[in-house]
Amino acid sequence: MEQQSPSPSPVSFDLHNPHEMAKIAEAAMTAKAKRPFGTAFLGAIFGGFFIALAFVFFTLVTTGSGAMPYGMAKLVGGICFSMGLMLVVLCGSDLFTSTTMTVIAKASKKITWWELIKNWLTVYFGNFAGALLLVAIIYASGHPWDANGSIALNYLNIAQHKIHHTFIEAVALGIMCNVMVCLGVWLAFSGRSTTDKILAVILPVAMFVACGFEHCVANMYEIPMGILLQTTASPDFWAAQGVEAAKYGDLNLADFLLHNLLPVTIGNIIGGGLLVGMGNWLLFLRPGARR
Repeated sequence: MEQQSPSPSPVSFDLHNPHEMAKIAEAAMTAKAKRPFGTAFLGAIFGGFFIALAFVFFTLVTTGSGAMPYGMAKLVGGICFSMGLMLVVLCGSDLFTSTTMTVIAKASKKITWWELIKNWLTVYFGNFAGALLLVAIIYASGHPWDANGSIALNYLNIAQHKIHHTFIEAVALGIMCNVMVCLGVWLAFSGRSTTDKILAVILPVAMFVACGFEHCVANMYEIPMGILLQTTASPDFWAAQGVEAAKYGDLNLADFLLHNLLPVTIGNIIGGGLLVGMGNWLLFLRPGARR
């Protein structure tokens, strides 16, 4: 008699429920805040590098997209950019924007204020180091000058646009960006598989990118690259693109730090730390919250 092979196990869609997600988030944020400095800084370098890689992808695919409908071009770029958060979530690196949710661990008295602040500073500057590392590598590769220099021109236009928000606009754009980033990370806490986590982050990230919301770590790559290209571009490049170098004269370190990075960072902290982090803590984790 022929022996029957066992039937395959059914596919499971058993995801963590919202209360379980909150506990997972609390444990994850506590562990991140308690990492040794060296481990946290190295993880943050990788996080900044991954997000910078995503902006390389975004800049490439949006170069020459002017013939596409505006929304569709932004959507394609946003989906490509979601690769950055996928890498961060799946590889276990640290990203300042999602690290703002360590306020959950502080509210639950799992960490001290010093542990929170030290972790934020470590991750922030580690992300900056990782982003600048990729600036150097991509610039040395000559990639921005491909497509007859149109990639470099796209970098310049994106970077310049980012430094021309008002302070309030940049804060608001930073808030909305990190609401979406942290919601993507929060949704990933529900998943039990790689596929779950990848699918969870795509649309929140695609939305923030398509809408032009501002991410401080992404800008640590994009704007320094724009500044570097503006500073080193040859007269032949400007002539070939049909633009004056003076048009991009405001791409400089001071405008980057004061008109973009500072207000966007403030907005990212509000969006991720207060709206998503503390919002979910009040809903699921505070003493007396309904289980």
